[in-house]
Amino acid sequence: MYIHEVVPDETVLAKLIRLSEDWTAVNSCYGYRPNERSDIEGKRIFLAGEDGEIAGYLFGRVFQSEQMKSVMPEGTPCFEVEELYVVPEKRSRGIGEKLFRYAEEAVKTEAAYMVLSTASKNWKALFHFYLDELSMSFWSARLFKKIE
Repeated sequence: MYIHEVVPDETVLAKLIRLSEDWTAVNSCYGYRPNERSDIEGKRIFLAGEDGEIAGYLFGRVFQSEQMKSVMPEGTPCFEVEELYVVPEKRSRGIGEKLFRYAEEAVKTEAAYMVLSTASKNWKALFHFYLDELSMSFWSARLFKKIE
């Protein structure tokens, strides 16, 4: 398996859009929709590949923190992980962790923090992955309940 950062060309964009369509079909996240070109363009993109196929991807962007004073000073440079996806048949093999760690190393001269938001329906597995395996810290939660 290999992991590298790419500048997206038409082929990479098409593959990432197709993978996001697969992700949508699984219905594992609240409100997730397939990506469009504009969702991906201008982002830092990291790919995990195996046997000539994309096994997973991570993309995001560097930004200056706003309204996050409880955890960092205003204007702190951060890398926001906008998406981290591993194809279902390749999961539980460390690919997501390797993607995250590769991206973390790649952006560490530009950003002081890695941040992300998520809307996974499998929150227990998600918390285990991000908190236990990647040593992220829990900052906040937004919960919901449909009123019937």
